[in-house]
Amino acid sequence: MATKIQAIRGMNDILPAQSPVWQYLESTVKELLASYGYDEIRMPIVEQTALFKRSIGEVTDIVEKEMYTFDDRNGDSLTLRPEGTASCVRACEEHGLLYNQTQRLWYTGPMFRHERPQKGRYRQFYQIGVETFGIASADIDAEVILMTARLWAQLGLTNAVTLQLNTLGSNEARANYRDALVAYLSERKDQLDEDSQRRLETNPLRVLDSKDQNTQALLADAPQLHDYLDDESREHFALLRSILDAAGVKYEINQRLVRGLDYYCKTVFEWVTDQLGSQGTVCAGGRYDGLVEQLGGKPTPAVGFAMGVERLILLLETLELIPAEVLQTIDVYICPVGEGSAQVALLLADRLRDEHSWLRIQTHCGGGSFKSQMKKADKSGAHLALLLGEDEIANGTVTVKDLRGEGGQQTLALNDVGEWLAQETF
Repeated sequence: MATKIQAIRGMNDILPAQSPVWQYLESTVKELLASYGYDEIRMPIVEQTALFKRSIGEVTDIVEKEMYTFDDRNGDSLTLRPEGTASCVRACEEHGLLYNQTQRLWYTGPMFRHERPQKGRYRQFYQIGVETFGIASADIDAEVILMTARLWAQLGLTNAVTLQLNTLGSNEARANYRDALVAYLSERKDQLDEDSQRRLETNPLRVLDSKDQNTQALLADAPQLHDYLDDESREHFALLRSILDAAGVKYEINQRLVRGLDYYCKTVFEWVTDQLGSQGTVCAGGRYDGLVEQLGGKPTPAVGFAMGVERLILLLETLELIPAEVLQTIDVYICPVGEGSAQVALLLADRLRDEHSWLRIQTHCGGGSFKSQMKKADKSGAHLALLLGEDEIANGTVTVKDLRGEGGQQTLALNDVGEWLAQETF
């Protein structure tokens, strides 16, 4: 017997029982984004490796450890995208969507990082991302945050997530702070955890993200980022906060929030939850005004975010916030029993779909006894079964059986079924 082939570790199948929940989340987000006037963009999964090295930073964990990189048959180095922002910038610049224009865009799809799989974290994971270009003022920062806050309200997650907010200032201010932080930490290098010692040489701001308690204790007396901010960044952050305050969006200022990618400046934010253990970030983003120029375009202000689909679904399931109707995939199950009934059943199903496009109808195929068909009707989760036996066909009728309530069953003329269904509540 041939050896069975299994999925690659950390790259999971999304099974039919799970798909309705994914569709619910994706459709909710899609409708929300459309209501704000955002347009969808779709980018390829594979990009040139240089795109991510130049944008994310060569000394980040993603580029150093986590990217799926390979040489194709032409010897070109290609990478499965580890995040969507760089791809979106590349696509917009390549197709002339940025210069002297504003764009509000969104995308969804799989990303790839070779890290240790664990609950809520996978090697192939899905993100929904939003990117805006051409707007430098803080009102667009506020809009993308208000948009996420509205999403949490629609999903019932408002009380389950907390907004953490920070500003990194201009690139110059950030560089000055970096020098001060390095000077402080270098004197205490032997007290840092091993990962932070390495980051001190390559990406010192990431030390602020350390989960090591001793390192965090050292940081208590370290220079503070906000002491190095330029006036323009202070004003930008103050306007953002005033809009959020006016909108009633609560937030916490976290000066150690720096995000893991090199391209961020000014506003950075994360929506975090304490309901999923250590994997608590469900949405994160910020401003990246220098990235377009860094990738060969003209200076273009930009801000965006990405949310993890798997983590959001896990959070919805953990808090039991999936609406019952989402898991209900069939409204009506049609059971044809006896000779000639299959054709009548299929034609009836199509007529009912013509009359009521909102109805989810499944017709039993493949024959079988009345008892076996009723078992499948019940297993389908349908509210109603329409029974078409030889007697019904001879009399031009159909028997309607209530599978979920106490309605019992009744017989209707075939031509009256559509009108009767219109009165039913599913």
